[in-house]
Amino acid sequence: MNVSTFDFNNITSNDEFFRAFEQVFELSNRTISDLDLLWETVTEGAIPLPQAIEFVNLNESGRRRFGALILLFEEAEEELVGLLRFNVQA
Repeated sequence: MNVSTFDFNNITSNDEFFRAFEQVFELSNRTISDLDLLWETVTEGAIPLPQAIEFVNLNESGRRRFGALILLFEEAEEELVGLLRFNVQA
């Protein structure tokens, strides 16, 4: 299983996360500008699966700030049973 880690010491907004996600998964043909496009990208085969996605350095304040992203990946993990694993670390 591939592991992709996103360090929230270096990510301060959803837009920065979207850009980092595009770079990590080399999505040169796709621009992610909102949560709907991110959902489509994750669940419709635009990233290699199986995949583990880890958010690191995300404290309680950051978890509140990026709650929509966390929820999206938790729901994608349920949708893609066995193909996507998601973890958040402080």
